[in-house]
Amino acid sequence: MTKHHGYALLAAIAALIVTISAAIYVGVGIDDGTRRQETFARSHQNKAAPASTGLWVGAWAASPSGSEPGTEANGFAGRSVRNVVHTTAAGTSARVTLSNLYGQQPLTITHASLAVAAVANSPAAAADTMRRLTFAGNPTVVIAAGGQVVSDAVRVTIPHDSDVLITTYSPTPSGPATYHAQARQISYTAEGDRTADVTGEPYTTQSLHWRYVTALDVLSNESDGTVVVLGDSLTDGVSSTVGENRRWTDVLAGRLRAAADTSDTPRYSVVNEGISGNRVLDNGRGRPAENPSGLSRFQRDVLGRTGVKAVVIDLGVNDILRNPGRADPDAITAGLRQLVDRAHSRGLRVVGATLMPFHGHRGYSDQRETVRQVINGQIRSGTVFDAYVDFDKALRDPYDPRRLRSDYDSGDHLHPSDKGYERMAEVFDLDELKGAVPAEL
Repeated sequence: MTKHHGYALLAAIAALIVTISAAIYVGVGIDDGTRRQETFARSHQNKAAPASTGLWVGAWAASPSGSEPGTEANGFAGRSVRNVVHTTAAGTSARVTLSNLYGQQPLTITHASLAVAAVANSPAAAADTMRRLTFAGNPTVVIAAGGQVVSDAVRVTIPHDSDVLITTYSPTPSGPATYHAQARQISYTAEGDRTADVTGEPYTTQSLHWRYVTALDVLSNESDGTVVVLGDSLTDGVSSTVGENRRWTDVLAGRLRAAADTSDTPRYSVVNEGISGNRVLDNGRGRPAENPSGLSRFQRDVLGRTGVKAVVIDLGVNDILRNPGRADPDAITAGLRQLVDRAHSRGLRVVGATLMPFHGHRGYSDQRETVRQVINGQIRSGTVFDAYVDFDKALRDPYDPRRLRSDYDSGDHLHPSDKGYERMAEVFDLDELKGAVPAEL
């Protein structure tokens, strides 16, 4: 080797060392709460894998239900969308799923962030929790129409039973925004790129929708898996108090967490995959279908969730109420059995729910009541699910079993009050979530 070649080789090695050192510095520094643009822009934190150990579980989820009216042309171009979501599990690292399912063109996200909220129902971030999200190491991601992406993991302490802020910014028009209509949670938007803002002050516009974000996963030492609840508006929490997380699934998550400290109850988080108006059998309109049926979304919303160990299904009432003719109870229960079969193919245990009464609701008829009773009879016979929870018995008026008990009724004679939702969670036998079934090939 010549002297000249020796110097060149040494120089190349030195340059490589400098490059590697810089990458290591950026990888460690990116999720330390700093707001330096140069650190964010060169992020490689996912390659420096989270130092913590544990199991990835779902801390929150929401099914995309359609395209948001009024966003058909521009989406949220030039605005920051700050979603507020509520966790059912704690963790030491986090990642999010963003969806462009109902978009008609690519969605470009140039900046996304995650932070723990300073207080409940606020767009302000807690000190030192703001993290920029990256996607395969890049701060910008383009989500194809109909597609979704999962972010890299960021190291951040996520408490259970807390609000988390997930913010996206898109500078260009993207067409219809994919959203979840019935959030029962206030989220926010701001003009311009305010994704790194920690004060919350620019977020002056409020919304009751979740946009683009469909899941928050955490690396958890306190949870051994995820319970996915597939349902309609009764699971979505319609009529529950906004911002107070009083859906029955929220109460169930609290019960599971409390019981795990004193018994052998499974240590599971709970994610809510309810869509208002959802049915077992029929999709809504559009391509892709808005409000997709339980059968069509089961793979995505249940089997596709992180760490799923058990499934709860509370569907069927809309198959009765939204059928212009006479709903076929055998077809509905056959559809429910198909969902169970799909869960069993993954070895997952399934708990179902009886259909609650709706006398007094505008959709009530004696014929529909008969269909409901037939379906509930099949569920109670043990021929549909592995186990069942009897929401009908728990919430019906003992003097008129066709209707909800008055204090459990929100007033529309279909959706429960906060007290009614709490009752649903109280009567759920936590032990029914134990175990699995042999996977069916």
